[in-house]
Amino acid sequence: MSRYLLGRAAQSVLAVFGVMTIVFVIMRLSGDPTLLLVPEGATREQIDALRAQLGFDRPIAVQYADYLWTLGRLDLGQSVVQRLPVWRIVGERIPYTAWLASTALAFSVGIGIPVGVATAVWRGTLVERALMPLVLVGQSMPTFWSGILLIMLFGVGLGWLPTSGADDWRAVIMPAVALGGLSMATFARITRTAVMEELGKDYVRAIRAKGVAQPVVVIRHVLRNGAVPIVTIAALEIANLLAGAVIVETVFAWPGMGQLAVQSIQARDFLVVQAIVLLVSVSYVLLNFAADMLYGVIDPRIRLRGGPR
Repeated sequence: MSRYLLGRAAQSVLAVFGVMTIVFVIMRLSGDPTLLLVPEGATREQIDALRAQLGFDRPIAVQYADYLWTLGRLDLGQSVVQRLPVWRIVGERIPYTAWLASTALAFSVGIGIPVGVATAVWRGTLVERALMPLVLVGQSMPTFWSGILLIMLFGVGLGWLPTSGADDWRAVIMPAVALGGLSMATFARITRTAVMEELGKDYVRAIRAKGVAQPVVVIRHVLRNGAVPIVTIAALEIANLLAGAVIVETVFAWPGMGQLAVQSIQARDFLVVQAIVLLVSVSYVLLNFAADMLYGVIDPRIRLRGGPR
């Protein structure tokens, strides 16, 4: 198991390095940010002077080496647009994205897993027929469209919730529901499949033959033995929530990293975009690594064979 985890750690480092390199190259190929920073009517000499000041006149390999050196000192650099440290700019947005993503995760897990269990235990009944359309809607509706519908219904039509910003705690409700809708459907489908598979096994029949109540069978035995795919999808969905926040934060004018990423891409603020992608990719890798470690806790057989297969 330790050899497996060491291998996964090495793969994680390479994955982050690869993402960071690709984003660096793409951003440099997207255009010259100095043209957006100089005043209208600036001369060629002024443009060249600003480009040299920002270091964009150097070869891309030299710029990349300088970026790695700066990053190695835990310094994300300075924004070329706002002229502020990137850590400060991104750090002000992280709490808002964390608040939105955690609320969306709570919604998706709190609704998705119970729905998955209910539709598996009461398969073929009225419960399944009533709940499966909810899963279908969550799976098929695009995030931006569900966000617009929520704004029109609960924000504009009924006036119950604020439509933008983060000044009121109620403002997180609609973005969290829009962001967590697809994850809710995913949790429901994966949980339903895992529970149905476990319910058909011999040990469940033996436990039922002893007269153990159905809720005890499901909660104490079925969910634990079927938890590996749920943990796997949980790690992936948390990362997907961070990525999907770009659209939701734009629709609801939520002041998080997603909105900052869109603004920075439009302004070609390279270092800010690279910092956001780096944070998201590191979060994605760490979550998957944590899921790999949890496999051995949930199922001891995984520790014996050296990792999940």
